[in-house]
Amino acid sequence: MRRINGTALIIAALAATVGALAFPVWSYADRSGTGQANLAAGAVSTRWGPLTAQDRDLIVRVRLAGLWELPAGQQAMERPTSAAVKEAADHLIVGHTDLDKRVRIVAAQLGVELPNQPTEEQQGWLNEMTAASGEEYEYKFANLLRSAHGKIFPAIGTVRNSTRNTLVRQLASDANQTVLDHITVLEKTGKVDFDAIANAAANAATASPTGPPAPVPGQLVPQAPPAEATGDVQTTSEPSPGAPGTVNTKRPDPVDSEGFLG
Repeated sequence: MRRINGTALIIAALAATVGALAFPVWSYADRSGTGQANLAAGAVSTRWGPLTAQDRDLIVRVRLAGLWELPAGQQAMERPTSAAVKEAADHLIVGHTDLDKRVRIVAAQLGVELPNQPTEEQQGWLNEMTAASGEEYEYKFANLLRSAHGKIFPAIGTVRNSTRNTLVRQLASDANQTVLDHITVLEKTGKVDFDAIANAAANAATASPTGPPAPVPGQLVPQAPPAEATGDVQTTSEPSPGAPGTVNTKRPDPVDSEGFLG
């Protein structure tokens, strides 16, 4: 009986040891679906910091945006469209020519392969615009492009917030300025259907809306006091330049210091 009990104790001890050794592996390496596992999934080391799958996705999406939005802008410039549409088209061409050089330099530095053709969906949007004319053309131009910019806008913010790669962080900052500028000039055309955009966003949402209670018609609410520094605080910076409804896109030109683009 003592021999059996001793053997059982040895087996139990071995099992406990194996379990203790396996637990950290399960806890940190094999828990697919957890935040830490998702962060590590597909990440590679670079001299600019870890490059995640989410980082690479943004790089590719920035490239794809230029592959269809730049020709869309050129098409609008060549057609008999309004001055506001031509202004938006001008911004699309200038913005994506600049942003495309930036993303090609970053992709070359990080070893990310870029597409050379727009997606099937993006080509479909171009085909829709090509087939339209007059007012219908201007409506499709403004709304297809405004919707696409609105969808990538939050993705840029997410990557800008979480990336640990300095090149991707700068690219996200550059893309943010370009996309906001394009959203602004597309809305200035007066052709954007905000009801359609809001309905599309609502249909895609899964969470219930939150926020302060709805205002009561005719009922005044207390005025909020200003949020400002107190005491003798000296500041030197100023709000971003530019009149309301404009975006300052001036920044240093992209430089291919390592000669990746030939």
